[in-house]
Amino acid sequence: MTAPPTISRLHDVGWSVLVPSAVVAVYLGAGAAVVLVVGDPIIGTAALGGLIATLICTTRLVRPRWLAHEPGRRAKGATPRFGWSVVACTALAFLAGQSLALWIYATAGSAGFDRSIQARQMADLEAALLLTLLAAPLGEEALFRGLIYPLLRKRVGVLASVVVTTVAFGFLHGNVVQLALVLPLAVVLGLVYEHTRVLWPCMLSHAIFNLAATVVPAQMLVPLANPLATTALSLAFAGSTWMLYRHVVEAGRSAHTAEGRRIGPPTSRHA
Repeated sequence: MTAPPTISRLHDVGWSVLVPSAVVAVYLGAGAAVVLVVGDPIIGTAALGGLIATLICTTRLVRPRWLAHEPGRRAKGATPRFGWSVVACTALAFLAGQSLALWIYATAGSAGFDRSIQARQMADLEAALLLTLLAAPLGEEALFRGLIYPLLRKRVGVLASVVVTTVAFGFLHGNVVQLALVLPLAVVLGLVYEHTRVLWPCMLSHAIFNLAATVVPAQMLVPLANPLATTALSLAFAGSTWMLYRHVVEAGRSAHTAEGRRIGPPTSRHA
């Protein structure tokens, strides 16, 4: 007996709130414990990222059905076209995120962002780079795209899963400037995972995004810190990402149809 539609929707909403809340709460608790033991927030966070990535990736290898969801993986023939679309969307995500973050910081400032920058500046350069370019991309992608997103997709659709994962990913960063910076990236990475069902493209894109944020001089991005540039880049990003979303959804439908044809219609025992 199936639940009424209203009850089913309430269950989906509850699941969409419970999953990211529980996972992020456990992650933050573990992070506090690791930092307390290590004594350094940068090194502790880097160590936690490596541990999280190892645990989740091992679970995905040993128990793949735990985090599997329908439809299956996309057809390989669409890879080149999809890859170039991801590159374009990621570039726009970087520019749109930087523009919005710089505008917010120039307008209102952010004590949380200042503390984050100060902690990185006080840390050893090697530890800061380890966290930014390796531990954060591995650990955060394993946590959000490797665990939270597939758990959400077991109950809700692509769009809801991407939005919820993106919001949780943004709020994990702890201040409004970094939230604005990473939100566009999180949308793209959710669609990349939905299409590929593997983590390494998400981890690689995340690492390249962080590298660009590290090496691109702030002076080059200052002209973007205004409402006109922010609006234009946000609209360009929204348009390109909507096309990427449509591509992912259509590829998923095609994969589902192909899988249904391969399995064939159910047969009757009384035939």
